[in-house]
Amino acid sequence: MVSNTMKARVKWVEKRTFLGESGSGHSLVMDGAPDAGGRDLGIRPMETLLLGMGGCTAFDVIHILQKAREPVIDCELEIEADRAEEDPKVFTQIKIRYIVSGKNLSRDKVHRAVDLSAEKYCSASIMLGKVANISHEVIFRDL
Repeated sequence: MVSNTMKARVKWVEKRTFLGESGSGHSLVMDGAPDAGGRDLGIRPMETLLLGMGGCTAFDVIHILQKAREPVIDCELEIEADRAEEDPKVFTQIKIRYIVSGKNLSRDKVHRAVDLSAEKYCSASIMLGKVANISHEVIFRDL
């Protein structure tokens, strides 16, 4: 039986710098802005949350399109997020722009892949959607 448990480790390095280590053996440096006591040596923790969500939904969309044999060549996401003014400064609004490139892509299938990711498969965006309004836009680049 496969376990659904994920593990991670975060180790304080110095000041506001931390080393995050994933259960799969990968690492990233997180740091704060200088005005928060950091030295700007790495990505901000809340930025990692947005990147994780972006990676999760992009993974889904590409997987769904390739499974449907759509000739997708590239997929890039541009993500903008607004945060609450008061603590906890949760995300309140997230806009995801999917820029999908390919030759003769089915617009319907791409939109369906984005919808399936948002509504069924992307656990990260579904979790964030509990506190933030998430909107999606798809831009097609025909090659």
